Amino acid sequence: MTILSHPFFTEQILPFLLVFTLIFAILDKTKILGERRQINAIIAFVIGLLLIAFPYPRDIIVGLMPLLAVMAVVILVFMILYGFASTGKEFTMNKYLKIAFGILIGLALTIAVLVLTDSWGTVVEAILGGRGAEIATDIFFILIIIAAIVAVLATGKKRGESSE
Repeated sequence: MTILSHPFFTEQILPFLLVFTLIFAILDKTKILGERRQINAIIAFVIGLLLIAFPYPRDIIVGLMPLLAVMAVVILVFMILYGFASTGKEFTMNKYLKIAFGILIGLALTIAVLVLTDSWGTVVEAILGGRGAEIATDIFFILIIIAAIVAVLATGKKRGESSE
């Protein structure tokens, strides 16, 4: 066993460093607490330590990182292949392809979080039958109605903008 595969490193050090870095970057970029980087570092340090103190959220983060790595490699390979097929000098993606990617990534992330939090079985039971099937159906139709309204409003804005 190497130091990089030791559980202390993978389950304590790496999640702490990840959360510390992310929180510090967010605080530093947004300047919520002002220009004092020391305060940002202390708060990021405390939040990182709190993450390590509670195993359930730490386990979720540790479980999501392999998914992040695999998804990043899959997207990289797709973009390389897409770049070979594109004719332009610059790499640009179609608007609808970006939307499709966003939806697929969102679905994959949602499913991963549900599996890691042991909620996936409840969702599958609600969708496929059982006591929550009616609620799942109602939510599904509400989401379809909201999507239709957003689509109508988005196309209405584009028509209004082009006529000016």
